[in-house]
Amino acid sequence: MKKSFRYIVLSFVILMGLSAPQAFAGNKDRSGQAGASELMINPWAASSGWGNAGMSFIHGVEAIYGNVAGISSCRTLDIDFSHTWWLQGVGNDTRISSFGFLARVGESSVLGLSFMSFSIGEIPITTVGNPDPNTLGTYKPNLMNINLSFAKAFSNSISGGVNLKIISESIKDMDGVGVALDAGIQYVTGPFDNIHFGITLKNIGPTMKFSGDGLSLKVFMDNTSNQQFTMVQRADDFELPTQLSISAAYDFLFAETNRITLAGNFVSNSFTNDQFIVGMEYGWKEMFMIRAGYTYENGIWSKEGILLDDGCMNINRGLSAGLSIDVPVSKKEDAMRFAVDYSYRDTYTYGGTHSVGLRIIF
Repeated sequence: MKKSFRYIVLSFVILMGLSAPQAFAGNKDRSGQAGASELMINPWAASSGWGNAGMSFIHGVEAIYGNVAGISSCRTLDIDFSHTWWLQGVGNDTRISSFGFLARVGESSVLGLSFMSFSIGEIPITTVGNPDPNTLGTYKPNLMNINLSFAKAFSNSISGGVNLKIISESIKDMDGVGVALDAGIQYVTGPFDNIHFGITLKNIGPTMKFSGDGLSLKVFMDNTSNQQFTMVQRADDFELPTQLSISAAYDFLFAETNRITLAGNFVSNSFTNDQFIVGMEYGWKEMFMIRAGYTYENGIWSKEGILLDDGCMNINRGLSAGLSIDVPVSKKEDAMRFAVDYSYRDTYTYGGTHSVGLRIIF
């Protein structure tokens, strides 16, 4: 077990060393320079209910996003559906649909697959020559992330995992495709396995670039010529929003039916402010859970507001809250379970973000 732990730590040191120029060179002056910002959005209803505070504690399909090591807790098969109403009142009624499942493939190994798709709505087509939004029709952006995950429990205390992301962003005449890698470790200790630690490194990958006919346009050589030429504009590469997360949690156990978990998470973002997240979850017989969290970053209380010199840089801020109902279909210890989750996240503008989810655990 000690040898396996050394190998895991060594792998993380190497990975963090290779990614250090991207992961830790960021500052507020780089805000907005990364692409694929949807990689920073947690689409799952349970873990978002306490503001991503429980990344050392996360398990099931939601761990594919939070800390991929957590999928190793899968018993046989986990299935998770989630739907998010993103930034209520934004106008285009942006929604996020997610689906994922886990399958145990060995005594200590688990494979996972998940999909995250955005529905942004239709946007009017306008041009320089025709700025009227009602004449040229509409277009619909498509954003999808596909995750392929593997995790292994090296002992009763240590698990690790990796996640490969395939990123797709497109409109009718232009698209961009990229790949990224996540890696995570979870460690549990204490007399009742009630102390949790986690480290996650996310969105490590090459730059992305858009291509397609949308980057070309018809031009005349000069004002006196009637001959048209096709000019192709160059699209610059853009980096992915690398992120490092270090988290911990402690379970306070009362009798055999009540649990209170206090959790914290430090998130280092390469292109925005770092964030400090704290949260608490109460569980009764692991059948009813209620949770809340608070996300802090530099500038969150400034009067100037978001995206200004002294303002915060992330739309999610402040309070979040949620609850889960998780019930077995029978009294057997390993019985199939159904769970329903809900979360609300406060945002700087608009009407906040709501998520609902359904989990089936075999």
